[in-house]
Formats: sequence, C-alpha cells, structure tokens
Amino acid sequence: MPKLNENYLNLKESYLFSEIAHRVNAYTAANPEKKVIRLGIGDVTLPLGSEMITQLHEGVDALASAETFKGYGPEQGYDFLRSAIVDYYCQNNVSIESSEVFISDGAKSDTGNITDLFDKDNVILIPDPVYPVYVDTNIMNGRQITFIDANEDNHFLPMPNYNIHADIIYICSPNNPTGAAYNKEQLKEWVDYALENNAIILYDSAYECFITDKNLPRSIYAIEGAKNCAIEFCSLSKTAGFTGTRCGYTIIPHDLKFIASTGKNLSLNAMWNRRQTTKFNGVSYIVQRGAAAVFSAKGMAQCRQNIKYYQENAKIISDGLSKKNITYFGGINSPYIWFKCPNDMDSWEFFDYLLNNAQVVGTPGAGFGKNGQKFFRLTSFGSRENTIEAMARIDKLFA
Repeated sequence: MPKLNENYLNLKESYLFSEIAHRVNAYTAANPEKKVIRLGIGDVTLPLGSEMITQLHEGVDALASAETFKGYGPEQGYDFLRSAIVDYYCQNNVSIESSEVFISDGAKSDTGNITDLFDKDNVILIPDPVYPVYVDTNIMNGRQITFIDANEDNHFLPMPNYNIHADIIYICSPNNPTGAAYNKEQLKEWVDYALENNAIILYDSAYECFITDKNLPRSIYAIEGAKNCAIEFCSLSKTAGFTGTRCGYTIIPHDLKFIASTGKNLSLNAMWNRRQTTKFNGVSYIVQRGAAAVFSAKGMAQCRQNIKYYQENAKIISDGLSKKNITYFGGINSPYIWFKCPNDMDSWEFFDYLLNNAQVVGTPGAGFGKNGQKFFRLTSFGSRENTIEAMARIDKLFA
C-alpha cells in the first residue's frame, strides 16, 4: 500500500469557488425562472482584441505548412515573447533580461509550482485575507504558515513585523481579494525586511494593468534591492482576457542566489529552469503568438480599452456602495471591490442572502481567511448590463 501525502487531510473540504458553484447550482436548479447575475469569480467577459485574434490565427496557419510548422518549443518560452515582455517592463522603467523571463500557462500555476524550489521547513508568511492558492499549495507540502493580519485598521496593507521571522513572503498587489495596492515606500519596507531576513518575496502582480495611480509601482523591481529578494508572477488573464487562452510569465532575476547547506551557491533562476525543463513542456506556439501581440502598440491599445471597460464597471459598483454608505476598499487600481457586509452579517450569511433575495453572486470574504469573515468581494468583470442590474438590485434590497 502506498504512503499518501496526508497533508491533503489538512485542506478545507472544498476549494472556495467549488463551494460557491455548488450553492449557486442548487439555487438555479430550484429557481430556473430567476436570472442569476454572477460577479464572484474573476473571469473576464469581453472577447480578445482583434490583434490577438489575428496572431492566434497566424499561429494556427503556421502549423499547416512543413516550412513553418512548430513542434516542441523551448520550455522557457519563445524568444519573441520573452523579448516583448522585456520591452514592456522597459516601458514601465524596469530593466530585466529575457533569460529572467519564463513563460507559463498562468500565474496560478507558477505561484503553486514555485514551492518546488524550497524545502518544506521554510517558514511561510502570508497575509490574511489571501488568495487561497498560496495557502493550499503550502499546506499540501506540509509547510508551517505564519499569517499576518490585513484588516480595516491597516487598510488591508499589512507591513513587516521584525519580531516575526519568515523565509518566504507572499505579496499580491493590487491585492486579490481586497483590491488594496502598496505604494513604493511600503514595498521598500517589505524589500528591506526580506533582505534583512535573507528571505524571498513571491510577488503576484497579476492585476498590475489596473493601476492608474502613478505613485503605485507596477512591478516590485521598481524598488531598489528587489532583484536580490523577489520573484515576480504576472498573467495575461486580466491584462488581455486570456483566462481561457492561458498564458502568463514569471520573472526570476539572476541575482537571486543563496548558499546551500553544502556551501554551494545556488541560483533560483537556474533551479527554476531545471524544474521547468523537467516538469513542463511549455506553452503552445499558437498561444505565444497571440500573447506577443498583447505587447504590440495596437494590441496594448485594445487591452487598455477592455481594461477601461472593467474600470468603469468597478466605478458603478463603488458608487452604488457609496450611495448606501457601505464601507469598501479597492475598485480604483483594482478590478475587485471588497466591502463590509451590511447589517453586520457574516460573509457566507450575506452570500446566501444576496443570492436568495437579489439573485446576485459574489465571493464571501471568509473564503479568503478569518479577516474576511465580515467582508464580501464583487468583481468588475461582468458585462455592463449585468453590473448595472446587479447594483440596482442591491440598491433596492437595502433601500
């Protein structure tokens, strides 16, 4: 009989979004005549821009000819896409090398898989509330997790506590689920803390494209010293609507080197490259052609047009909550709006109340941690019509 990874016994019985789907499916089965509006899961609704579609088609056509056919590609990603990402960072005043860029099928995969590089005895520092993948992947590996409180008092932007030691630190900015975003001074404090503790920051910047405030960094590498302590993950899911197409990238600077127990100097870039060439066959050529188009002038303009649409949706939600004097966070430099449940309801209680009385689906904050118990998340990724209707229903519900 095989010995199983019994760390799985320590996981919650159901992944957050699976539980949401279960409750919504039960409700719609019992009430087929009622229209349910879903503003819970952060999936986009607008189609891909025409520039991306054109390049995806050209990628397909290339496979139809022996002269242009592509088989196995480089596990790290094609040079044309890695170079396009380097140029994109340069436009944001951040210098990286193409050999520091690794193309993947999304930030979710890489933020989970990156744990392969680290021993299970590392102490993990994770804010609460948090994207569940950070927590669950470390529980699966049996790692010790220390939580730091993100709450209303610190505007859901916890800062380092030098009385706490950590080896690996998770930061998501703009944050999922709270929508809060660190400024340069705050991120510099985290970088300084990581350098002093000889720690690694795992920095999820999947929502950087929603930042409009020029005082907020779009990459942690805009902070001095970050290349010596941070790995950055990004995704085209929200930047370009690639939730179904699947493409992201991870930046691992060459400067990230640590001393092994043997005294040997280990490069995290080299380790990740070794891991990927063993466990990953790369993203398809077709998808990478479409992804490269995202970073062209025309492609980026089309992406920004879609992002503006979602930002306008976020304002509709925020304005509706303000009208009801409901405290909220996010919604400006983020597609997420994180708000206090009315009438002091718990988040799952409010989820059921909203579903049953307004047929609107959001995400209960308790699914992101104990500090989300009294909070709720709505996303701006719905259609304009559904967003307006959802807020009209909420307005009527709390008249």
